[in-house]
Amino acid sequence: MLGAALAMTCLGSSGCQTNESAAKPLIIAISGDTTGWIVPCGCTTNQSGGLLRRGTYLEQLRQQEDVLYLDAGGALQGSSPYDIAKFEAIARGEQEMQVALHNIGAAEAALGTDRLRKIEQSLGGKPLFLSANLQDSGGKPFGMPSKILEIAGRRVLVMGVLSPQYATNDVQITSPRKAVLAELARSDRERQHDLAIVLAYLPEGELRELARQLPEVDVIVGGPTGQAIAPEKVGPLLLASATNKGKFLIRLNLPAGDNPQISGQAVELTKQFADSKKQQENLDYFYQELAAQDFAASETSFMPGSVATSDTAHRIAGTKACRECHQADCQLWDQSPHAHAWQTLCKTGSQVDSYCQQCHVTGFGVPGGFVSAKRSLDRANVGCESCHGPSRQHVENPQVATFHHEHAAATCVHCHDPENSPSFEYGTYWPQVEHGLKGAL
Repeated sequence: MLGAALAMTCLGSSGCQTNESAAKPLIIAISGDTTGWIVPCGCTTNQSGGLLRRGTYLEQLRQQEDVLYLDAGGALQGSSPYDIAKFEAIARGEQEMQVALHNIGAAEAALGTDRLRKIEQSLGGKPLFLSANLQDSGGKPFGMPSKILEIAGRRVLVMGVLSPQYATNDVQITSPRKAVLAELARSDRERQHDLAIVLAYLPEGELRELARQLPEVDVIVGGPTGQAIAPEKVGPLLLASATNKGKFLIRLNLPAGDNPQISGQAVELTKQFADSKKQQENLDYFYQELAAQDFAASETSFMPGSVATSDTAHRIAGTKACRECHQADCQLWDQSPHAHAWQTLCKTGSQVDSYCQQCHVTGFGVPGGFVSAKRSLDRANVGCESCHGPSRQHVENPQVATFHHEHAAATCVHCHDPENSPSFEYGTYWPQVEHGLKGAL
């Protein structure tokens, strides 16, 4: 069961070097696979995760013991200008939470090493990114392959790896196992360590296989595995995964003393954790950046399939054009929450966020549709064409019909998905907004 301590193991594989008087209790907290989820969107009340809750949880942990905070990678969702801006905001938030190292995941690697270097510099230039098996296109290693962190009287060796399946034209990825073994050997020769942790951004099958192949380490924490994996024993080590939009953190507990037993659990960041004031300030700053940048839909990773601008049949006309012939239907629609979807964003300040805009406007990224808050506010709110499709051709020639709701039902689930509308069922919800005569529109 997630959230419970599920596994115990001795730190014998690394050869503990500490003694009972020197080694103090230590908590290691590991996040991962945030996927741009800087804050729950709020479309439903039971959403978990977000940096604001993560910050509060880590603050609470630090009131108990020394805390080492790490991230397993996968912080962003895409590689667009909007995604990069959000990644920088997430990284700033992690820095405020005193993250020690951030492993490079698939989305980070997709940015390329040049972009990652620039982002690291924008964050103050302090080395942050970790990867033992990532190389640039010329074969030059990128990031720190490993680092020994001294905390609570212990020497913790942290290594980072990424699945080879995430290689691109800009980055090469070598064998995760060979990379880890090389770092272990180097540590044994040069520095010695008390605990060896691998942050591994690998799909579940590869993650479990790596765990079976690496009895030399103490802990492997990865993602993306679809669902979080609470710490479990795989041979002598602990395996866990912090994934699914960063909704779960992996917590490892090390008591004081030589050869301690390590316990772990997956902690879900539910609404029981209040919002961190410092993380709220970081979110507010991010929103200020978004307002200034005013990213166009084309500068995000949420664009629908490309449609030629000159194709009249696929251009948005706007709800105002519909009112000329469908006044009664529009008046009914005006009474529905959809017609005021933009205002719900304004209550939280998230109207500047493209992630939220895409489901609260008409024709996001579609020719003639919503472009950005400053450039197309007349396309704000969910209008007729959000369901009936681009209707410029229908406006110019009423004999050309738009899609009727029976055909448009599939469009509902683009926004009313399991994340945002877990109880959505078309047959139940459609009667609440039904309008028009059969065959009309």
